[in-house]
Amino acid sequence: MRKPPRTAAAELAKQEALKVPGLAARLAAAAILRDVLVGGHTLDELFSAPLGLSRLAGLAPRDVAFTRSIVTVALRRLGTIRHALTELLENGFPRTVPQLELYLTVATAQILFLDVPDHAAVDLAVRMTRLDPKGVPYAALVNGVCRNLIRRREEMLAAAAALDGDTPAWLATRWRKAYGDALAQEIAATNRLEPTLDVSVKADPALWAEKLDAIVLPTGSLRLKTHASVQDLPGYAEGAWWIQDAAAALPAQLLKIAPGTHVGDLCSAPGGKAAQLAVRGARVTAVDRSAERLKILAANFQRLRLEAEVVVADVTSLSGYAFDAILLDAPCTGTGTIRRHPDIAWIKKTGDIAKLATLQTRMLDKAFELVKPGGMIVYCVCSIEPEESEQQIANFLRRNPDVSRVPIAAEEIGGRADFINPQGELRTLPPYLPAEDPRLSGIDGFFAARVVRHA
Repeated sequence: MRKPPRTAAAELAKQEALKVPGLAARLAAAAILRDVLVGGHTLDELFSAPLGLSRLAGLAPRDVAFTRSIVTVALRRLGTIRHALTELLENGFPRTVPQLELYLTVATAQILFLDVPDHAAVDLAVRMTRLDPKGVPYAALVNGVCRNLIRRREEMLAAAAALDGDTPAWLATRWRKAYGDALAQEIAATNRLEPTLDVSVKADPALWAEKLDAIVLPTGSLRLKTHASVQDLPGYAEGAWWIQDAAAALPAQLLKIAPGTHVGDLCSAPGGKAAQLAVRGARVTAVDRSAERLKILAANFQRLRLEAEVVVADVTSLSGYAFDAILLDAPCTGTGTIRRHPDIAWIKKTGDIAKLATLQTRMLDKAFELVKPGGMIVYCVCSIEPEESEQQIANFLRRNPDVSRVPIAAEEIGGRADFINPQGELRTLPPYLPAEDPRLSGIDGFFAARVVRHA
C-alpha cells in the first residue's frame, strides 16, 4: 500500500532535515542513551555490530566518534545534567514526549562539557525536537531551557557533586561503607575524568614510550599522551603492544610461571592477560563462553604473533584439564572501570552483586578442581565491591583447607605498596597513581589474590 501523500511528504522533510551537519549524530546519541538507560545495553554493544548498525547507519567515522563523545560524557556526568534540567524545568518533562529528556540531555552534555559552539548545541536540539511530531509544540521550551543553561552554566557546574550527584545513590552508599567518605569522594571524582589509554608492550618499555609519546608507569605499563587513532600508532600493525589498563596488567604478573608452564586463562577474552602469559613463554589455554569475544582474542593474538589454545566453554562445566597454574578473571559488576565505562554505573543494580558473587564462587571452586596440586591460582575482578573481591577470597579459603594465600610483595608490582591490602592482596582504586596532569592520573579499580593448592 502506498503511503498517503502527507506521510510521504513528512518523511521527505525528515530526510532533508537529517542532512543538516551534526543532526544525525545527535539523534544517534539520544537513541543510544535510551538504549543504555532504558534497555540496559552497554556502550561496547551499541558501538559495535549488530546493535550499532541501526543507530549509526550512514554516519561518517568522525560523526560516530562525536556520537560516542556525547554519550560518554552524558553518562559520566548524568547526575549533574539531571540536576541542571530539574532546576530549569519548573514543571518537569512533559509526559507525552519522553524523547524530550533525551534531546535535552544530549544538548546539556554539549553545553556543559564538550567543546561545541553554544549556538550549534541549541539549534540542533531544537531541530531534533521538531523532527518528533509530538515534540513540535515544545521546540520553544527546548530553546529556552538551553539558553538559560548557557547563562547559568558556571552556577550549574559549581553545584555539581561527584559522589552525591554523578554517582548512583546505591553505589555512593556502598563506597562510603567500604572505603569511608573521603576515599569514596575521591573515587567518584576520578570517575568523572576521561582517562587516556594504557598499553602493555612485549619488550623494551622505554623504547616504545619514546615512539608512542608515552610515560612508563611504575608497574611497567605505558600511558599514552596522544589521542591519535590506535591503528595508526607505531608498533600496532607489527604487534609490539596491545591496549590494557595498567591495573588489568597486574594480575598476570602475579602468576609465577616458567616457559612451558600450562596456564588456564579462564574467562580469557578479549585476551590482554593471555597475551602477557604467552609473551612470558606459557602454554596458554584461553577459555571463554563467548565465541564472539574469543574471535576478538584470536584476532589480537594473530596481530601480536602469539599462540594459544582457544576453547569455547562455560568455565563452571570445564573438564579434562589439569593446569599447572590458573588465572581466573571472573565476571563481575565492573565498578572499578566506571571511569572508562560510565554506562556501568547506570546499568548495574545492587542485586547484580549477589548474583555475580554466586557465580564467582562456583568458578573459584572449579579452578581448584582444574589446577594440579602445588599449582597456583590468581583470582581477579575489576570490581571495587567487597563481596566480589576480599570477601570472595576469604570465603574460598574457609571452604578449602588445602588452599593458602601467597601474599603479594610490593616489588612485584613496581614498588607500589599502596596497591596491597593488609591481607597481602592487590587492591587498586581509581584515584591511585595520581599525576600532575589529571588526564594522566588514575587507574582502574582492580582486585587480585594469589593462592596455592596443596593437595
